[in-house]
Amino acid sequence: MANTTDEVPTHPEPRTSPATASVLAYRRRAVFASALGYGLDGFDLLILSFALPGIIASFGISDTKAGMLTTVTLLGAVTGGLLFGIMSDRFGRVRTLLGSVILFAVFTGLCALAQGPTDLALYRFIAGMGIGGEFGIGMTLAAEVVPPLQRARATSWVGVGFQLGVLAAALVSAFALPLWGWRGLFVLGAFPAIVAAVLRNRLPESPKFEESRATIKALPVSEALRLLVADVGMIRITLAMIILTSVQNFGYYGIMTWLPRYLSVELGLGVTKGSLWTAVTVVGMIVGILIFGQVADRAGRRPAFWIFQIGAAVSVLIYSHLTSPQALLFGGFVMGIFANGMLGGYGALLAELYPTAARATAQNLLFNIGRGIGGFAPVVMVTVAGAHGFRYALALLPAIYVLAFVTMLVVPDRRTAEL
Repeated sequence: MANTTDEVPTHPEPRTSPATASVLAYRRRAVFASALGYGLDGFDLLILSFALPGIIASFGISDTKAGMLTTVTLLGAVTGGLLFGIMSDRFGRVRTLLGSVILFAVFTGLCALAQGPTDLALYRFIAGMGIGGEFGIGMTLAAEVVPPLQRARATSWVGVGFQLGVLAAALVSAFALPLWGWRGLFVLGAFPAIVAAVLRNRLPESPKFEESRATIKALPVSEALRLLVADVGMIRITLAMIILTSVQNFGYYGIMTWLPRYLSVELGLGVTKGSLWTAVTVVGMIVGILIFGQVADRAGRRPAFWIFQIGAAVSVLIYSHLTSPQALLFGGFVMGIFANGMLGGYGALLAELYPTAARATAQNLLFNIGRGIGGFAPVVMVTVAGAHGFRYALALLPAIYVLAFVTMLVVPDRRTAEL
């Protein structure tokens, strides 16, 4: 007799195969490790901003000389960017990341023992070398492990890591400075690097690098560097990327190096409120980076950069005219969205423009040249501010985003291309 019971056919949920799950897990770990390392950069660079008043008082130096500590750090990043970029393209992404973190941790900790501005500058330069390795190698690793149409989102998460490090520095500085002073901040800066080193030591190498390892090892270093200027078209692209990364870094360091002091001293918010208001600006940066990744993957690289460059110019100009605490809070959030939302996009853009044999070198060298040029922003800003006030200096920054807008015309959009 037939079974008259109603039977609802069942369709088992599709399951991810073990191989696919393993690939997805590796992608997440690679992006997380890259973001964590870049977060150390952000933490270190902002604790220097909060430490500057204490350093000035301890060593009796001028604001201009204190601002040069940021410049020296970023010049070290240019040197380290080239060194670690070449090493990453020769020996692998993960191993070289580990070395850069160890160098960074040791010399960040030594900053706490500095006896004067000279040895502090030396420690900052060498710590900067470790910092210089983080951006390009982490961005390269993240870009190489994901599909093309997820690339900007992956590198944007690495950029978010930087901002989370900055946010942690702003929050930690608010209570650590009164307790331990500026030296204690540098001790704290060394500890997260140890955690990052442990995590990275267990991460497998990028499959994209492994595929090209034999070819890369056979290629002389000089030939790899020539790939950045292989023909007229590549020379044009490389020069364009130097301009774009210089604008990005000049705007960022021009704003963030002196923003805590501007808010706390010139506008009278005090150290605690100045730190919290800066933190809100950084939260805006995190939101902006995540939005940028979505826009760049869906609409294309050039439209995304243009939207954010216009937004940065307008928001920075408006922010320079704000005076009330409430307006500064909201204005800082909006300014953060646009002024640093583009950060993660450079990782995807540079990865797409250069071959595997020179990808990390290009990422580190070009972004850190931009850092080196942008490293003069704190000195330029404080010099202009000394004559006309920080508000006036801030109001001049939108001009650099106009330059970046025009430069994007030179850069091709290769968002759908396999690396």
